[in-house]
Amino acid sequence: MGRFKVKEYGDSDMKDSNLNVPVRNILGVPVYAATIGQVLDCIDVAIKQRNPLHIGVVNAAKIVNMHRDPLLMDDVMSSDIVLADGAAVVWAGKILGQPLPERVAGIDLMHGVFERGMERHYRVYCLGATEEVSRIVAERIAQQYPGVILAGRRNGYFKEEEEEGIAQDIRESNADVLFVAMTSPRKENFMAKWGEKMAVPVCHGVGGSFDVMAGKVERAPECWQKYGLEWLYRVKQEPGRLWKRYLVTNTLFCWMVLKSWISALFRRRQGT
Repeated sequence: MGRFKVKEYGDSDMKDSNLNVPVRNILGVPVYAATIGQVLDCIDVAIKQRNPLHIGVVNAAKIVNMHRDPLLMDDVMSSDIVLADGAAVVWAGKILGQPLPERVAGIDLMHGVFERGMERHYRVYCLGATEEVSRIVAERIAQQYPGVILAGRRNGYFKEEEEEGIAQDIRESNADVLFVAMTSPRKENFMAKWGEKMAVPVCHGVGGSFDVMAGKVERAPECWQKYGLEWLYRVKQEPGRLWKRYLVTNTLFCWMVLKSWISALFRRRQGT
């Protein structure tokens, strides 16, 4: 922690994209103050104009890990837009005077793209998860979003030496949108490394969203999501694997927010 210089972003500062909204500084990460509708409009423009739009999403755990892993930090910061995937990030923004209008969960954005894609016939490539889950996701897309064209799919179990061939296959699919359902930092590393070669207008890392869509993992009920307890619901499903990870990262995230808030308070008092 503390190895990375925190850039100050004003309320009107924006990065280069067609998403004209304020960018907030959340613990050194520039997060777009956008609604899901605004992001979907931005995606539609990128597809129509064939402009690259690499979407990054952050939650409490990822922000903590970004400050531990310089490569992950670089990969997320290379995104064209970064969104608040976790409720904790929205709360942190409120505490730190960097307000965000809402949480833009990666899975909700994915389904939003599918819904718009039915009318606009988006070409989608799905990369990640197991072969069984990948196959079920393809079936669900055909059943639930018949206007969407599945340009291709590939499970997420491959070796490093296979990556270039996969990137070439994605390029040849002429996809409009690439969904990458792999864990961090692997998905961020893959998209940053092969983004130019794949030449897909919209790239979006969706983590475990394919597992949810396939019915392998149950998503938290809306009431749990509303109060930012989706992480706890996941721990309830897989306690042996996840309890320590979330205990550590959530504690560190709260400490980072508190430290940033105290620092800002001290600076304001020094200025008076």
